[in-house]
Amino acid sequence: MTFRNRLRLFAVSGLALFTVSASLPPAAASGAQEARHPKGGGLSATVRYTEYGIPHIVAKDYANLGFGTGWAQAADQVCTLADGFVTVRGERSKFFGPDAAPDFSLSSATTNLSSDLFFRGVRESGTVERLLKVPAPAGPSREAKESMRGFAAGYNAWLAQNRHRITDPACRGASWVRPITALDMAAHGFALSVLGGQGRAVDGITATRPPTVAPPAAGVTPKEAAAAAERLLSTQNADMGSNAVAFRGSTTANGRGLLLGNPHYPWDGGRRFWQSQQTIPGELNVAGGSLLGSTTISIGHNADVAWSHTVATGVPLNLHQLALDPADPTVYLVDGKPERMTQRTVTVPVKDGAPVTRTQWWTRYGPVVTAFGAALPLPWTATTAYALNDPNATNLRAADTALGFSKARSTAGIERSLHRSQGLPWVNTIAADRSGNSFFSQAQVLPRITDELAARCSTPLGQATYPSAGLAVLDGSKASCALGHDRDAVQPGIFGPGRMPTLKNAPYVENSNDSAWLANADRPLTGYERVFGTTATQRSIRTRGAIEDVAAMAERGRLRVGDLQRQQLANRAPTGDLVAADVARWCAALPGGTAVGSDGAAVDVSAACPVLRRWDRSVADDSRGALLFDRFWRKVTAGVPAAELWKVPFDVADPVRTPRGIDTAAPGLSRALADTVTELRAARIALDAPLGKHQFVVRNGKRIPVGGGTESLGVWNKIEPVWNPAAGGYTEVSAGSSYIQAVGWDDSRCPVARTLLTYSQSSNPNSPHYSDQTRLFSERRWVTSRFCEKDIARSPQLRVVRVHERR
Repeated sequence: MTFRNRLRLFAVSGLALFTVSASLPPAAASGAQEARHPKGGGLSATVRYTEYGIPHIVAKDYANLGFGTGWAQAADQVCTLADGFVTVRGERSKFFGPDAAPDFSLSSATTNLSSDLFFRGVRESGTVERLLKVPAPAGPSREAKESMRGFAAGYNAWLAQNRHRITDPACRGASWVRPITALDMAAHGFALSVLGGQGRAVDGITATRPPTVAPPAAGVTPKEAAAAAERLLSTQNADMGSNAVAFRGSTTANGRGLLLGNPHYPWDGGRRFWQSQQTIPGELNVAGGSLLGSTTISIGHNADVAWSHTVATGVPLNLHQLALDPADPTVYLVDGKPERMTQRTVTVPVKDGAPVTRTQWWTRYGPVVTAFGAALPLPWTATTAYALNDPNATNLRAADTALGFSKARSTAGIERSLHRSQGLPWVNTIAADRSGNSFFSQAQVLPRITDELAARCSTPLGQATYPSAGLAVLDGSKASCALGHDRDAVQPGIFGPGRMPTLKNAPYVENSNDSAWLANADRPLTGYERVFGTTATQRSIRTRGAIEDVAAMAERGRLRVGDLQRQQLANRAPTGDLVAADVARWCAALPGGTAVGSDGAAVDVSAACPVLRRWDRSVADDSRGALLFDRFWRKVTAGVPAAELWKVPFDVADPVRTPRGIDTAAPGLSRALADTVTELRAARIALDAPLGKHQFVVRNGKRIPVGGGTESLGVWNKIEPVWNPAAGGYTEVSAGSSYIQAVGWDDSRCPVARTLLTYSQSSNPNSPHYSDQTRLFSERRWVTSRFCEKDIARSPQLRVVRVHERR
C-alpha cells in the first residue's frame, strides 16, 4: 500500500475513532463536527494532534497545506496573528490609538502612528504586489504564492467557525480580529524580510521633513556615530540571537550527522515560533518551528537533513549620503545631474481623532532617513540628506528557501536552496544530514558593499562606521559608487553565493551570533568583506563557551542525540568559570569584609564570599549563588570598562581563551558587589537562594522556575529575564531559548529527534497548551518527535480532524 493511501485510510479511520468533539482542542472540535457533513468544493486538510498540541498537517498540494497551516495557527495564536495583520495593514492607530507602542515584532517603530505611516505607505505604493509579480527565482514561486493563498483561507475558515468562541482575553470580542487576504500574508513576509533594514529605521523614515529656515537637529561626530552604529547593529545586544552546532559523522557514534538548534527569540508577540509537521505525500514531509504568520517551517528537519539558523553579523543595509541642489532640498545630484525625490504621502486613520497625513521622501537608493536609532541622528540639511538602501525590500523569497530546505535530502540540498533563491535576509544556516555531513553558511541577502567600494566611496561618516560596525555610508552623488552586480546573484546589488562564507564537513560547525570567522576554531574562515562581519577580533563569552563545549564534544567523539540534550540544558556559565574563584578570594580578603556602595555607604559583604566560592558555576534552577553572581556581573559589565577588567587582553592567536584573568583591582568592582548585596537584601532575597526560586515565569497564577542565563554570563541556554525584585526577582522572560531541536539519525527511516518549545504552543491562557512545554523546559525534559506514521499513530493523545472551507 502506498504512503499516500495509508494516510488516506488513516485519516478516515481516525475521524471514525474520534467523534467526541469535547475530547478535541476547541478549534478542532468544530472541524470534526463539520467533517461528518462536508460541504465540498473548497480547500481542506487533515490535522492530527499529538502530545502538547503539536499538529501534523497533511494535504494534497501547497494551497491545501497552507490552508491547514493557517487554520491550525489561528487555533493556537489568533490574537497574536490578528495583531500582526493589523500592523501590516497600517491600522494600529485606528484600533489602538496613535501614541501607544507596538510590540516591535515587525519593526522598530516606537509608536503605532509611526508603524502605520510606514506599513500603510508600503501597502498604498503597491510594493508587495509588484514583488508578487516578479518571476521566480527572483520572485516567489507558484508554490509559495499558493501556500500564502491557502494560509489566508485557512485562517479565515477558522475565524468564521470560531470568532464568537475566542477565549483568549487578548482579543476576545475585538473588532480588529478580521479575515485576511493573501496580500496580507505577503505583506507580513515583507515585514519580516526588511526587519533588519527599513524596519530598523521606521521612525527615521516616517519623520522626514525637508529643512526649513529653522536650524536642523544637530548630528553626531563620526566617532560618536561609529559607537552608536556598533551598539545598534551588535547581535549580542539584540532580542534575537541563537546558537547552533552541527557535527560531522566522524564525531558521532554511528557516522551520521547531528544537529542542535537553539534560537533565541522573544517569548511574546509576533516573533514566537509555532511547532508543526507539514506533509504533502510524495512531495514534502517536514517538522519544526515556524515564525508566526509563516507558511513554511523556519527551523526543522525532515527524514534526511536538519537545519537551524542564527542571527548573522552581516549588515543588511547601507546609507547613501546625498548632495542636494542648493535651490531645492528635495532634489539631489548624481554626477551633477538633478534627480527629484519622490513623495509618498500617507494618511492614517486615528482612533477618536482626525486622520494624520505625513509625507515620506524616496530616492533611487531608497527612503530618506533622518535617524538610524535614537543615538544616530542623520539630519536633513540644505546641502545633505541620507537615503537607506535595503536589498531585502525586493526580497520575497524566504518561503522558497524554506521550501527548498524542507525538500532537501542532504546538506548539499540545503546549499542548493540557499543559492537558488537567496531568500534569507538576516540569518546564518547550520545543517547536518543522515550521511554524516556538516554545513555552515552565512548565505544572507546583503548589499554588495566590497571593502574596495567602501574605501573608494565612503563619506567621512562612512569612514568611521564601516570599519567599526560594517555600516557603509557611500557617496550618493557619484554613479560610480553604485553597488554593482554579481553574476551569480539572484538580484542586482547583492552578493552572489560565491562570496558567502561557507564551511563544509568540519568535525563541528558552530555559531553563537559572532561572525563566521570561528565557525570552527581549527578552520577559521577569512577573506570575506567587512559587511559580513569581522575576522581576528574578540569573540563574545557565549561564543567562547560554546566553542569550548562543542570542540571538546567533537574531540571526545561517539556523540549521540542525548549529548546534544545535555549540552543544551547543562546551563554552564563560562563567565563563572573564568572569574568566580578569583572574585571569591578577593571578596574574602576585603578589609573588614566591607565594600563601599554607589551611595557612599559601607556594606558588609562578607556573607557573599562563601556563596561565590561554593557556587557550582551553573545557572540551573537549583543552583545556589547563581543569582548573586548574575546581579553582580551585570553591574560589573555596566560600570567597569572592558579594557580595565582583564589582566590578559585579547590575543588573536588564542581567541577562545582570551581575554581572561579578572583584575580585581579594577575600579568599580567593590562598588558592584556592595550594590548587589544591598539590592538582594532590600528585596529580601537570600544571597544563597536557589536561582529558580527567584527566576521564574508565572502562568495561570503558578510559578514555573526557569533555568538559563543572560548574555554576559555566556550561557548556551540563553534567557533574558525581567528583573522585578518587588515581585520576587526575575519574574518573566523577554527573550531567549525558544524552539529547540536535537536531531540525529539511526538505521531506520525515522529521524531521532527531541524538541522543546519553551513558551509552549499557545499564548492563550485558557488553552491546555499555554504552559505545558514551559513546565517541561523547567524540568529539563524533552518532547520525543513523532515524525513517522507509526509514531503518530501510537500517540496516546492522538486527535484527528479534517478542516475545510465552507461553501
